[in-house]
Amino acid sequence: MTLLDWLFVVAYLLLSFGIALYFYQRAGEDTSEFFLTGRAMPWWLAGTSMVATTFAVDTPLLVTEIVARDGIAGNWLWWNAAIGGMLTVFFFARLWRRSGVLTDVEFVEFRYSGRVAAWLRGIKALFFGLLLNILIIGWVSLAMETVIDRLFPNLTLFGQTSFSVLGRELSAALLVVGGLILVVAVYALLSGLWGVMVTDLFQFVVAMGGTIALAFLVLDMPEIGGVAGLREQLPAETFNLLPTIGGAAEGAATFSLSALAFAAYAGVQWWASWYPGAEPGGGGYVAQRMMSAKDEPNALFSMLWYTIAHFCLRPWPWIIVALAALVLYPDLDEPRAGFVLVMKDVLPPGMLGLLFAAFLAAFMSTVSTQLNWGVSYLVNDFWARFVRPDADENHYVFVSRALTFGVALLSLVVTLYLDTIREAWGLLLSASAGLGLVLILRWYWWRINAWSEMMATVAPIVLTVVALVLNAFGVTVPGLQAEFPMNLYSVVGFTTVVWLAATFLTRPTAEDTLDNFYRTVHPGGPGWDPVAERHPDVEPDSGLGRLALDWLAGVVLIYSTLFGTGYLILGWTIWGLACGAVALGAAVFLWQDLQREEVSLFDTEDVQSPAAEERG
Repeated sequence: MTLLDWLFVVAYLLLSFGIALYFYQRAGEDTSEFFLTGRAMPWWLAGTSMVATTFAVDTPLLVTEIVARDGIAGNWLWWNAAIGGMLTVFFFARLWRRSGVLTDVEFVEFRYSGRVAAWLRGIKALFFGLLLNILIIGWVSLAMETVIDRLFPNLTLFGQTSFSVLGRELSAALLVVGGLILVVAVYALLSGLWGVMVTDLFQFVVAMGGTIALAFLVLDMPEIGGVAGLREQLPAETFNLLPTIGGAAEGAATFSLSALAFAAYAGVQWWASWYPGAEPGGGGYVAQRMMSAKDEPNALFSMLWYTIAHFCLRPWPWIIVALAALVLYPDLDEPRAGFVLVMKDVLPPGMLGLLFAAFLAAFMSTVSTQLNWGVSYLVNDFWARFVRPDADENHYVFVSRALTFGVALLSLVVTLYLDTIREAWGLLLSASAGLGLVLILRWYWWRINAWSEMMATVAPIVLTVVALVLNAFGVTVPGLQAEFPMNLYSVVGFTTVVWLAATFLTRPTAEDTLDNFYRTVHPGGPGWDPVAERHPDVEPDSGLGRLALDWLAGVVLIYSTLFGTGYLILGWTIWGLACGAVALGAAVFLWQDLQREEVSLFDTEDVQSPAAEERG
């Protein structure tokens, strides 16, 4: 990289730290400011922060690998999550904001009662805030190491290309990544969520601008010859936007699967499985952003903007670069490296530094959010709940900042041993099938209790472990050991039976807890009728049928915009315009319906829930 490239990188880092210092004093006021921006976030900033967080450094590399293996249609591995995202927009965003809780783990004791609820809250705080959090940061760090390795193949630090640390041989690139994690920890602990989210906005603009520029530049190469050149040099099946159902011809570069497998992706996975950033009903940092919104309409529109930008805006520059990489580097042993090689070989001086800064932005945005979100669990749902429940806000802010740095250090250690836990990571993701239905129903059915969620969490893990043990002994049980996504049917079925049995074999949540939840959130639907009878003065949400129509219209909006954009880029103008017309119709329907429901970003008055008022 040239001096101009490095100037771009240094300017990016200085601006990120400037934002952190600007919000230092405000973040230190109390934990609500540190973790939820004082619930004053506008929809466009909260939604963009969600998009920036999911724009991890490994995401364009993964999309490149998917396109190389299965063509454009392979992205249905994650495109199916748009259905669940739209469900969260209309059925859950306003409820999260209305609940007044600080974290989605705190929601456990807000919704459930008894010792089991306390145990569940503490376990989830440690599991998600510590264990899962450092795994995610470690995984993203490994992707950043790949980027640095490819851009700087002979990188040295203090004259050495590798170092021995804790018995492990580490590359200079990984040590650079470790330094970046500590840099992110410093600005995250200084600025709290305000600084993280404003920095996210800046980082998202840099990252998207850089990848769009890369897509244009690679298409302009003589070896590519624009989109027409891509279509001439690659098999036609590579450009399919829908999977091939029932199998494809041998050697075809497209995503093919059976009808049952496609039904598992499109009809089961989005509501049944838990995944970071795509939790059924919302959760994690997505819920954190919705709860930080200044009112319910802003919470809804933040989730709507996130879903549109996440599925419709971001993927196409990555996909174009991935297609170009197939032409430029057809025999790569590691297809995901094609994206970085395109950067290195295509970008002129200055632009390479800008896109490297974009990758830094993607990496730092993800890590800063993971740190702030994970520490919110450790402080609010473990430390303040079980260790020091009577401390003042200054103490909790201090602990938050100390833990932010501590979690960053633990993430560094985990990254050293990440190669040995990749299988455990895959196991973790596959062992959540069935939990999603409880996360959805707990808002709309009073009978769901702490045991329901506990068993829905444990049952798929137990089943997955049993399958591994049986595999080790060579024992085969039909359905149990099927590969993903076919195993969803057996795992979700088993988990559902277990949590339903636990629900009806244990006591319901205490009436006072249910009453408080109902009066605060006033959820609609027949699932709360027994509780509603005790509170005739509370007007519950109505019009669930119309929300279902909004949800379906939102799904149509997402997929018609996604496909329409793709068709126009790839030169199928008539199909693109047709999808655009459908998207426009869906958007007009949603806008008019939301106005009819008085869900507007204008003339709204933010009313704090009792839970928020109690928190102060």
